[in-house]
Parts: sequence; C-alpha cells; structure tokens
Amino acid sequence: GVQQVRLPTDMEVGAVGFVEGGAPGKTLALRADIDALPIAESNEVPYKSRTPGVMHACGHDAHAAIMLGVAKNLMESGLRERIKGRVGFIFQPAEEVLTGARKMIDAGALEALKPDCVAACHVLPGLAVGKVGIYKDASFAAADTFSLTIHGKGAHGAKPEQSIDPIIAGVQFIAGLQTIISRNVDPIKSAVITVGRFQAGTAPNIIPEQAVLEGTIRSFQLEIRNLLIRRMNEMVAALEIGFGVKAEFQIIEGVPALRDDETIKSLLRTAAEKVVGPENIAVIDPTTGAEDFALFTKLVPGALIRLGCSNEARGIVGKAHAPDFDLDEALLPIGVEIFTEVIKAYLG
Repeated sequence: GVQQVRLPTDMEVGAVGFVEGGAPGKTLALRADIDALPIAESNEVPYKSRTPGVMHACGHDAHAAIMLGVAKNLMESGLRERIKGRVGFIFQPAEEVLTGARKMIDAGALEALKPDCVAACHVLPGLAVGKVGIYKDASFAAADTFSLTIHGKGAHGAKPEQSIDPIIAGVQFIAGLQTIISRNVDPIKSAVITVGRFQAGTAPNIIPEQAVLEGTIRSFQLEIRNLLIRRMNEMVAALEIGFGVKAEFQIIEGVPALRDDETIKSLLRTAAEKVVGPENIAVIDPTTGAEDFALFTKLVPGALIRLGCSNEARGIVGKAHAPDFDLDEALLPIGVEIFTEVIKAYLG
C-alpha cells in the first residue's frame, strides 16, 4: 500500500508505503530521504541531472533507489509471505534543510505505520564501495540556527564619533564566540559555532544603521547545547552595554543529536557483516553534520548506517554537496541486500 503525505508547502511531498507479511507481527520502518540540492551538476554521465541548477549531490537518489529495491525484492522473492509483520517505507523530502522529518511526523507518517523500530542508510564519500560504516557513539550532531540583528546609529564613515557602529559590535560578537568553544566547553567534548552570514552596509564610506548575523550551532550533549546558548545570550547582553546598540537575538531550534539505538545498530551491523563480511565494516567517528532522522529516532528506536560510495579506480572520489559529486552504483544492490537481511532477522 502507498499513502501520499502532503506537506504544508506545495514543493514538498512525501510518501509512506508498506508491504504486509504473511502473518501478524512487528513493523519495521525504513526511511529514505529524497531531496536534491540547488547545485549545477558538472558530471558528464548518462544519469546527469536533467534539471538545470538542481542535482542529487548527496546520494539521496541512491537511498530512494535502495529502499524501492528492497520493496521490489520483498514482492518478487517470496520473502513477503515468510515474514511476520510488515515493512514500512518512509520517503522523506527536505532533509537537507532539516525540516522534512518534522513535517512528515506532523503529517502522520509514524501514525500511519506505527513502527516498532526505524532504520536508514546514507552514502559516505571517502569510504570505498563495498564497505559499511557503523558509528561507535553518537552519529550526527544536534543543529540549531541563530540570528542576531544589531541596531546602531548610522553616520558618515569620516565621522565615526557620530555613529553607534553595529559592524564593530558584530565583529566583537564573532570574536567572543570563539572563546565559548575554547574556554567554556570541555576540551574532551566538542561543539561548533559558525557564523555563515554577516550582512551590513551599502557603501564603503557609510556606517550603517544595522548589521545582521546568522549562523549554526552544533553539539552532541544537551548540557553543552544549553551552555552555548546561555553564553551567547550573555554576550548579546554585553554588546548592548558595551557598545550602546540594541540587539535582537533568536535561536531557531533545529534537530537533536542522532544517537543510534544499540539493539537496532547491532541488527544493522550483523546484516551488513553477512552481506559484505566483517572485514569490510568500518567503525567511524561522529560527524558534526546534522541529520533529521534523529527526529524519528527520538520517537521510535532506530539506527543509521553509512554505505561506501567511492571508487578511486573509476575516479569517483567527489565530496558531498559538490558539483562533481558522484557515486558507484555498485552500492545499490549492497544496500538492498543489507536491508533485506535486516527484514529477515527482525521479522523472519
């Protein structure tokens, strides 16, 4: 069965499908993110994007193909009749902007399936095709966004004493952020604060009325996240006192850290070892990238594995989110086999 999930914007549509087994039992949900990126593809390959300025530069097309392959395998191999329970498929948009999982949940994707556990995969550039990455601890970092608007007083650049310069205040704020990481966060733990946007002014000889800063916060522990936000709020308050500006500071909550359920992670690892061999399992460190699959695992036990997609001999070594990103399609049957083994083990 297939249920289309219409999300709040016309451009975002997800789907939930399921395959019923031969007898009642548990429900295993498999998630695939399906969105592309606003990048012009530079690869000259038969499967090059046909939409100018849009390409699959992160492997989500492979994730969707793998899960469709698993569904096809279930229907055509006779496995469907032998399993107890059902397999649900969640095809989710907007992972790249970390909004799709929340919208799918709000639209009833989990209510439709009522899964007992959820699993997913993501390709990993830099890991050779045929290898599978398993995280040893947390997988992905929590991600939040911040916005700071600093209101000052404009003036001629030759008369700075007549101004309240928001640029100077913004620069001081950015410099202060570095001390949060270097002096407030336990060096054994990790966190990231990055300012990705600093916009102010219209001309080289005019001190502007305001400056706008935006950035991202990454952390793995809730107490570290709370520490970062508290210290940032304190620095914003200090700007108003020290520079005479008015500041509007906002934290836009993103997604939590992804921590794999140990039972589901063990299930995925065992299945992967059966398909590629124990020698091709790579235990990998956490990434400060974010993954909104964490919103599913916050509600349902789950885990995510990484599939190697690089092939140096074929020149497929590109980085994700780059115009030359490519993957070795040999990973597709490997992914299908792994998740088919997961189904056998969990519902067999």
